[in-house]
Amino acid sequence: MRRFKNILFVADSGLKSSDVFERAVSLTENNQASLTVVDVIPRITAGIGMPDGGPISTDLQAAMMSAHEQQLEFLVEPYRERIDIKTRVLNGVHFLEIVREVLRNGHDLVIKTPETWAWLGRFFGSDDMHLLRKCPCPVWIIKLQVSKSYRRVLAAVDVGGAYPKAELESRDALNRKILEMAGSLALSDFASLHIVHVWEAIGESVMHGAFMHIPEDEIKAYVEQERRLHEASLDGLMREVTINMGKDAVEYLQPRTHLVRGWARKEVPALAKRIEADLVVMGTVIRTGIPGFIMGNTAETILNQIDCSVLAIKPPGFVTPVTPEE
Repeated sequence: MRRFKNILFVADSGLKSSDVFERAVSLTENNQASLTVVDVIPRITAGIGMPDGGPISTDLQAAMMSAHEQQLEFLVEPYRERIDIKTRVLNGVHFLEIVREVLRNGHDLVIKTPETWAWLGRFFGSDDMHLLRKCPCPVWIIKLQVSKSYRRVLAAVDVGGAYPKAELESRDALNRKILEMAGSLALSDFASLHIVHVWEAIGESVMHGAFMHIPEDEIKAYVEQERRLHEASLDGLMREVTINMGKDAVEYLQPRTHLVRGWARKEVPALAKRIEADLVVMGTVIRTGIPGFIMGNTAETILNQIDCSVLAIKPPGFVTPVTPEE
């Protein structure tokens, strides 16, 4: 995946992410990029008998910082001969400090492992979801797995046309970024590439209602017309992908397209499970009220149903609500 120049890796305190870190190091090497490794510890506040900012809380904070700095050094030391690595321990709210680190230093990719929230029946925890919503650069949450390489990559795009011009331009740019990254990862891991677009015939349910009295054959004709429009749009996107990625790369990948009728929040997780996807590449933003976009509420519903790695991408012009400083 040759596009990133300033990568941020978020280490877990248990140092369970060595395989994931190996992937981050390899990506840094292949891109001739810089790599910063951070850990985030909570800020110690005053407790019973502990004055805020007093010597006890200050010493505890310093001791925690020192311990985590040593853990980071233990993680990165074997790789220092390969690349130059910066380490930093941040303190505060986990997701806020990561986003602020991105804003302060212009990182263009965040890599981390997911929180362990299995007891809630969710793959992504609270901090993961905050990052997926609010981090301005792509966030790659990598699931620890037996195989270090991906076998199947699923890219979720939206090629519907019922949007204002500005929204169409933003959506098309997002689709291109999604397919560029998904295709690059599939090539580097020798994985199969699947591309899904979920569509629906808007208003079809109303047409079947008691107040419309529309003949069934006309409804079917309308649905078929919508299907063909979405199919043509997906074919157009694939032609553009062939131009951008190169004919040889596309012929090697032989991406499989899935034009699925229904709701994205249901069909994308179902397809990911059916094909046993190792990675889903999709767009996410804090935005609601735009039908058909795989973002906002739809994105969150999808993320709450999948248990594989995710590479989440924001559309051009996205502005995070997080400020660089408190």
